[in-house]
Amino acid sequence: MPSLKDLKNRIASVKATQKITKAMKMVAAAKLRRAQEAAEAARPYSQRMGIVLANIAQAVGSDDSAPRLMTGNGKDDVHLLVVCTAERGLCGGFNSSIARFARDHARKLLAQGKTVKFFCVGKKGYDSLRREFADMIVERTDLREVKRIGFADADAIGRKVIGMFDRGEFDVCTLFYSEFKSVISQIPTAQQIIPAAPAETAAQDGAAALYEYEPDAAGILTDLIPRNISVQIFRALLENVAGEMGAKMSAMDNATRNAGEMINKLTLSYNRQRQAQITKELIEIISGAEAL
Repeated sequence: MPSLKDLKNRIASVKATQKITKAMKMVAAAKLRRAQEAAEAARPYSQRMGIVLANIAQAVGSDDSAPRLMTGNGKDDVHLLVVCTAERGLCGGFNSSIARFARDHARKLLAQGKTVKFFCVGKKGYDSLRREFADMIVERTDLREVKRIGFADADAIGRKVIGMFDRGEFDVCTLFYSEFKSVISQIPTAQQIIPAAPAETAAQDGAAALYEYEPDAAGILTDLIPRNISVQIFRALLENVAGEMGAKMSAMDNATRNAGEMINKLTLSYNRQRQAQITKELIEIISGAEAL
């Protein structure tokens, strides 16, 4: 049984931990609002970009002049999985859910005889995937020094991916991230970005209308598709930031409550042991007095 001093030290330690988790919860809550606004603001632009891309792709059709980023190279043998996770932990199962989703997808592709390569964006995803797929990780991007995600960060990743495709290092690229729904709900999502399949929403918003393109539709696609890849990566990074803050807020709230319950239990044990010790000392004093 621990002594009174040990219990007292442990209570003080848990109280100190509780102060830290409470502060981290407040910090995450403050960052969540800004991150959520950024993620929600990026969605309409990303969706509209997909609609415009689909409209132009319909005009091009199966023309040989269409860029390879849209039509692909005709093969489906090598898959690049771009896995976006957070740089830090203490956010519950946020990072592990994305890594698990990508891991399951990779196993399915390997079972079909495909070659799988990983592009890890974020330290936690890299740490999780390297345990099983260390030899398949071909690229890694670290954003720990970036205080606020900007389009330039996503564009740099997009240029790397496009460069790998131009060099023939893969045939299909799929982006993995967590879509933010609420503080307690983040949904792991997979989105194919190369070949840039036209968005299904095109038929809902003027896809049947006729447009004239200048200089031509194929030339516009050549400039638009690389930008769309960077936009989709940018949206994924923003969704991840919002999801990370929401998951961290929820995890720190649970940790704070658990610390409070532990403090109550330790305090109860401390008081019981202290009372038992006082009772024992009183009995010894009374027994000694009676012996005299």
